[in-house]
Amino acid sequence: MTELIWEGKYDKDGHKVAPLRVQLPFQTVETVNESAQERQRSLDLFGSNRPSEWRNRVIWGDKKYVLPALLQEFAGQVNLIYIDPPFATGQDFSFHVNVNDEDFTKEPSIIEQKAYRDTWGRGVDSYLQWFYDTAIWLRDLLNDDGSILVHIGTNISSYVQCVMDEVFGFENRRNQIVVKRITKNLQRQFSNIQSMPEGHDILLWYSRTAGKRFAPLLLKQEPQHPEGYWKDFWSTADRPTMRYPILDVIPTHGQWKWSQERALAALKNYQEYRKVAEGGGQSLYDYWQSKDGSLEFIRKSPTGKIEHWVPPLDTKFADTLWLDVSAYSFTTGYNTEKSEQLLDRIISGFSSENDLVLDCFVGSGTSAVVAEKLNRRWIACDLSRFAIHTTRKRLLSTPGVRPFIVQNLGKYERQLWQAAEFGEQAEARMLNYRNFIVELYHAQPVTGYAWLHGVKAGRMVHVGAVDSPISPGDVAQIAAEFKRVVGTGKDAPKTNGVDVLGWDFAFELNEVAKQQAAQANINMRFLRIPREVLEKKAVEQGDIRFFELAALAVEVEQKGRSITLKLTDFVIPPDDVPEDVRRAISHWEQWIDYWAVDWDNRDDTFHNEWQDYRTHKKRELQRVTSHTYEQPGTYTIVVKVIDILGNDTTKTLKVEVY
Repeated sequence: MTELIWEGKYDKDGHKVAPLRVQLPFQTVETVNESAQERQRSLDLFGSNRPSEWRNRVIWGDKKYVLPALLQEFAGQVNLIYIDPPFATGQDFSFHVNVNDEDFTKEPSIIEQKAYRDTWGRGVDSYLQWFYDTAIWLRDLLNDDGSILVHIGTNISSYVQCVMDEVFGFENRRNQIVVKRITKNLQRQFSNIQSMPEGHDILLWYSRTAGKRFAPLLLKQEPQHPEGYWKDFWSTADRPTMRYPILDVIPTHGQWKWSQERALAALKNYQEYRKVAEGGGQSLYDYWQSKDGSLEFIRKSPTGKIEHWVPPLDTKFADTLWLDVSAYSFTTGYNTEKSEQLLDRIISGFSSENDLVLDCFVGSGTSAVVAEKLNRRWIACDLSRFAIHTTRKRLLSTPGVRPFIVQNLGKYERQLWQAAEFGEQAEARMLNYRNFIVELYHAQPVTGYAWLHGVKAGRMVHVGAVDSPISPGDVAQIAAEFKRVVGTGKDAPKTNGVDVLGWDFAFELNEVAKQQAAQANINMRFLRIPREVLEKKAVEQGDIRFFELAALAVEVEQKGRSITLKLTDFVIPPDDVPEDVRRAISHWEQWIDYWAVDWDNRDDTFHNEWQDYRTHKKRELQRVTSHTYEQPGTYTIVVKVIDILGNDTTKTLKVEVY
């Protein structure tokens, strides 16, 4: 077969460059919509070392780590894969935020820009290598009876099809489906026209194996006159003797194609099949049952060859031209949001109830929402934090949504990076890692201390470990060492300021630890180490910025066993906020897009037991919520806020009820 070659496909020795195969464990960071009873049952199963119940998954992370991690558990088990990878040479990661009924465009984050550069940095060559790796991982995840549909634009579809032919096999190519897109900005200056506006996208449909057979995809249509019914039965010839009733339908002109005897035999075949299906045994006859139970007949010869088939009266066969559904919908602020009509056709047509559906470019969450509505199991992944948040909100807006979990690779990804970058010897690895972070923060490394690792503009710097959050205990150690050494040596603190850099932070840290530090007369700031640190190209191009944590204030009112929470303030550092958005904010509440409460946190993952959030139709946010405990005791409450940019902030409260 002719092979498509691109720069980077082969190494200097002529071997194909294989995709990454490191398998990292997932961390569950949130359980959503799980009742107290379901939560206890999960804990009981975990405690007895029995498999826990299935939970659908939303996963935040780069697919180059997420897909190999999924292989460990799901190799050969996914029934349907739908992906909508970025296929424009522009950046597809911007989104819209609404403040005071004004829409603003949020530009891509550094990590999203990095993903764009990795994908398109060398043009088509880098895109093809990126997609080739993806296709190999997805092939290994797909079940032998499964299908994959790649939603792609016409600008790159010919190249992508060549890659799919190579990875999945030319013999497994099923169809190329055309999907209508809504075309914008059709009015152009005639003198500037170089091409026609794009009016469609492409769905490339492949199967895992060549032997797989699929039932026809039926589409609903309006009932017609008899000539529109059952094309295999009706003919334009004109013999009155061939106008007899079939299911109370009599042609007013033309005729039935078959004799009455043959047509009635088809009905008898159906009846015979039903008897066999209900009573067991074998039959030469088969049929497909439509969703609404309408009659559909099929007759097979003893060799299994289909002789004729009568589809339902109000359906037609789907072909590869899908002009009755739009590829896109625009309800969430995502420019590339796919329509639920399109995903309904794909998921209902290419999978069955309880099948496993995967989308590793979930974007605004359409595939996860439709899979949920159609009672499929599903896994939804994305690189964008905002995409994960949008998907969470859309799922919570879905009636009857089942509990699901939010995961990432967290510390395991960072541990892998640290070992690869700084060596296996523990002491040297830790020193080199700390110095690396200190320099990225534009500070100077210092030695001789256990908890202080650098100095910047007179402020000391602490660098948190890759595999544990900054805790109040860490803050106490930092403060104690700071007080011991202030003014005692060349690198000793000259001011009362400490910047604490961490990957993760304990729930209650920001407010409590600042109070601790203030009591010790230390001005302490907490800044998040961005995930971009893991990406060489981002480091080389100077794309690393550290942002201070937001602060949340919550008022607690108690009456007996009833607890009422009220949001009273939310302060977000403005560094990462577009200037036009900052100007539009007139009240702190407008920063908050979503908040949720875990009323009984047990020092495990955050369990979303109540939430409120903004939508395009519901702009007001509820600021007060209440809960009544059934039993007396001491409870830990965790409040999570997600701001309009997709970043989360948590606050922990202790209450005692009698």
